Amino acid sequence: QVQLVESGGGLVQAGGSLRLSCAASGRTFTLYAVGWLRQAPGKEREFVAAISWRGGSTLYADSVKGRFTVSRDNAKNTVYLQMNSLKPEDTAVYYCAASRSMTGWAHEYVSWGQGTQVTVSS
Repeated sequence: QVQLVESGGGLVQAGGSLRLSCAASGRTFTLYAVGWLRQAPGKEREFVAAISWRGGSTLYADSVKGRFTVSRDNAKNTVYLQMNSLKPEDTAVYYCAASRSMTGWAHEYVSWGQGTQVTVSS
């Protein structure tokens, strides 16, 4: 198993940017794909973006395509989510999670971080 810790959340105005980080521990981290998912109050957890274990492939939800970019630095055991042109509807708790293969399905993720709050004001 791999342990994950998110950071970088905060309050930002609409149109602004934030970069989330997901720091992993465990020697097998580089074998996992990593995804970002989010959950807004009163809503189900939804997929945002994912990156393959080598970083060569990425996957995005339609709602964030062209605005968010996922990347990883395996030498630092860290995955990033660069979020630009933020909208109030992006407000949620953002989680990073690890899976055996890149996926948009929340139930296929086996390890989860504790989450970081992102709030976008209008």
